[in-house]
Amino acid sequence: MAARGYWQAFQVVEKSIGRVLKGQNPGTVAEQDHRDWYREMFAPSVAAGILKPADLAGYRSGQVYIRQSMHVPLNREAVRDAMPAFFDVLTKETDPAVRIVLGHFIFVYIHPYMDGNGRMARFLMNTMMAAGGYPWTVIPLPERKTYMACLENASVGENIGPLTGFLATLVEKRLAGAPLPDVPTSTRAVGHE
Repeated sequence: MAARGYWQAFQVVEKSIGRVLKGQNPGTVAEQDHRDWYREMFAPSVAAGILKPADLAGYRSGQVYIRQSMHVPLNREAVRDAMPAFFDVLTKETDPAVRIVLGHFIFVYIHPYMDGNGRMARFLMNTMMAAGGYPWTVIPLPERKTYMACLENASVGENIGPLTGFLATLVEKRLAGAPLPDVPTSTRAVGHE
């Protein structure tokens, strides 16, 4: 189910990226479309009766905690104020590299949904990458610990440098022709958040 939902969300993200490549503001596109990405990601769970459609409406209604992290995301009331402010900043930002790093980081820092925030942030990151002319970039499973440590350093240690360097290295590898990691189908849903 997780793989199906990811594929369905990816199809919607591709359409969003198409709009960005036609010149629409990437922050505006992400603001308009991110809820559709989220609904598609969890649509198989709705179809299976695990979730109700109402579970996917709006942002989270409770507090959420991140496993193995000292960062405690914003409370639910703050999320409703933070998300419009986040998209306002993302829409106004003109530097593609800043949109990529801060767009990804601030989304996971706010953690607006009960589940799927990391996947959503990576969809958002790649939408911003497309706007800057960068290739689709994934976080390879063997790099997950480094990735999570960089996010922790940014959110708890207030140091965005390691995350910036980590993402830049991944983009450089893709620009140098490194293929996307070959991830066996059975492990694609492992470690999702």
